[in-house]
Amino acid sequence: MEPIMKDALAVHRALLGWETAHEIVRLPIAIAHADELPRALGLPAERCLVTRVYTCHDVPRGRRFLTGVIVRAGARPSAEAVRVATGARIVRPARPDVVNAVTEYAAGLVCPLLLPDAMRLLADERAVTGAAADEVVYTATGDASTALGIRGRTLLALCRAAPVDPFSPPDLPPDARRLNRPNTGEPRHPVG
Repeated sequence: MEPIMKDALAVHRALLGWETAHEIVRLPIAIAHADELPRALGLPAERCLVTRVYTCHDVPRGRRFLTGVIVRAGARPSAEAVRVATGARIVRPARPDVVNAVTEYAAGLVCPLLLPDAMRLLADERAVTGAAADEVVYTATGDASTALGIRGRTLLALCRAAPVDPFSPPDLPPDARRLNRPNTGEPRHPVG
């Protein structure tokens, strides 16, 4: 039996439950990947966010885990920056079947909300802080025909992503790195 995939309705219901201002936008064309949002919405890439999912291996401890990285559409985080931010030894893009099974979203259309508790989430600090924090940004909903419109600051608070520079690793010792708290699916603070 196929798992039930999350979609715009699941995202919308969660945001209503959290009393969060948002908009589910019907796209004029169906998309196969969130990188297509700027073209579909007629917006600059900086206003459209993609959640890229990586499989991380902590070889000495023999554990594997997934990490999501929120970046602007078209951007690709540095594997080394993700490795350093997570403390993993090996980082690779997660296979689509793994993304589908673990996140319950279509692999190219992962929304940064409603992800599993154990999944770390990082966000490009430039995409969700500063002037961009008060702008409405758009991200995937799991559906090929919709997008979520929400303020950058609100999205960051709800998904509990740790702001990082995902394009170059920080020059910090491993014990001083700022890691993300587990994503519980619940916002830390009421946001609006």
